[in-house]
Amino acid sequence: MPEGDTVFHTAETLRKALAGRTLTRCDIRVPRFAAVDLTGQVVDEVLSRGKHLFIRIGPASIHSHLKMDGSWRVSRRPPDHRVRIILEAGGIRVVGIDLGVLEILDRQHDENAVAHLGPDLLGADWDPRVAVANLMAAPDRNLAEALLDQRVMAGIGNVYCNELCFVSGRLPTAAVSSLSDPQRLATRAREMLWANRSRWNRCTTGDTRFGRQLWVYGRAGQECRRCGATIQKDHTGDRVTYWCPACQR
Repeated sequence: MPEGDTVFHTAETLRKALAGRTLTRCDIRVPRFAAVDLTGQVVDEVLSRGKHLFIRIGPASIHSHLKMDGSWRVSRRPPDHRVRIILEAGGIRVVGIDLGVLEILDRQHDENAVAHLGPDLLGADWDPRVAVANLMAAPDRNLAEALLDQRVMAGIGNVYCNELCFVSGRLPTAAVSSLSDPQRLATRAREMLWANRSRWNRCTTGDTRFGRQLWVYGRAGQECRRCGATIQKDHTGDRVTYWCPACQR
């Protein structure tokens, strides 16, 4: 599931593949931007901002958001119907598949697309004080809802949301005001994403062995790794939530 760490790693992969190279092919399969051709332009940089990714090429910036199912891949396979964009440079082909958002922006103003975001957990603008202030601005708000709000801090998706609720000892439905140390929660969020920024297999427990990587997410019906209680699951809302009924209050 694409979250801030996945997008950060994706940007790093695309940067290594494309940065400094001249495009020999630019095929955009979105009607609004199908006529845009950046062939002959040099790829200057690739960067992430929360769950957003930017490829800056000459005067343009390719802005994408993976949403639930999207991905960018370095691939030589023939493109299929899911491909929304193909970029080739120096014999390397990069494709964007099932991208939730794909648009071509004026490079000088591309940051306007992410101006609403809170501090990026993996970015140079990260400031835990700002994140905590944003988090506590609505103390009666549901904790899971607040963590998923990218205006609070950018990069947390449903996996990290559930895992952070567990390590904070609070139910996803608990009020933000129930946090005894919101600064610690913001710090843990940063630590979790930072530890996973350069790998695809996400781990929040510190144990990278298969089946041992997560505390509660995706573990409904299994024993809690801390207390042995049965992990619970609720999928009646917009997002699936997981929790330990003994460790979380």
